[in-house]
Amino acid sequence: MSILVENAETLAVDVSCSSDTLSVTLSDGRVVSVPMVWFPRLADASPRERSDWELIGGGIGIHWEGIDEDISVASLLRPENFMRLPDGALGPTGRAGRPKARTGRQRVSRG
Repeated sequence: MSILVENAETLAVDVSCSSDTLSVTLSDGRVVSVPMVWFPRLADASPRERSDWELIGGGIGIHWEGIDEDISVASLLRPENFMRLPDGALGPTGRAGRPKARTGRQRVSRG
């Protein structure tokens, strides 16, 4: 028996900004929050400019017209693939180059 799985793209549905955090609510219910310093134009914008956003591409990204800033959902979910971040900004990485989960538990290899 085979199972067909559609490639469902996660989309932004809502955006909010605090003085130090950009938070994006995704179509699957997750909320992704990242430091505002990752986006200098957004960090330097006024609260009014930050609140003047629109979804682009049906939610694949967010656009701020007044400050000419575009941020893709993909870059928020996998910043190591899209942005040049300061060393250590994402914490320790695993074998695949992805950030390690910070759960306080150790993984046991079963092989």
